[in-house]
Amino acid sequence: MSVLKVREFLKQFNIEDKILEFDTSSATVALAAVALNTEEARIAKTMAFKKDDNCILVISAGDVKIDNAKYRHTFGVKAKMLAPEEVVKLVGHPIGGVCPFAVNSSVIGIYIDESIRRFTTIFPACGSSNSAIELTPDELFQYSKADSWVDVCKSKEP
Repeated sequence: MSVLKVREFLKQFNIEDKILEFDTSSATVALAAVALNTEEARIAKTMAFKKDDNCILVISAGDVKIDNAKYRHTFGVKAKMLAPEEVVKLVGHPIGGVCPFAVNSSVIGIYIDESIRRFTTIFPACGSSNSAIELTPDELFQYSKADSWVDVCKSKEP
């Protein structure tokens, strides 16, 4: 099970006990917000995009969407999300539990969108459709072993 793989991965940081597991699904931003009793924006969604025969992960706040022009400018390719059947194979986690921890070697880059920085803490999934962990943006960057911060999402209207 993917959450066990994530728990093992997070042991290197001594935070494996911070993983939260729910009796209900947290597979979508909306469901995760309900399970965590928080606003959807604080759910750190991990999106998997094609890059040649591999993929990259972009983690953003739950209330923003990818800006195709910014994405193309940043990564030099069109934003094309993985097909559902490719997700487990390339990332190593099922849809609804995709996260930046304990990923397969076909993940050639992990990037965190600036939309995350407006929160004190956020909640990324932990490899299953009923798990999450509360982290600061800097902890997310460190523990995911992210490559860099990026600005690839549409700005939120004030």
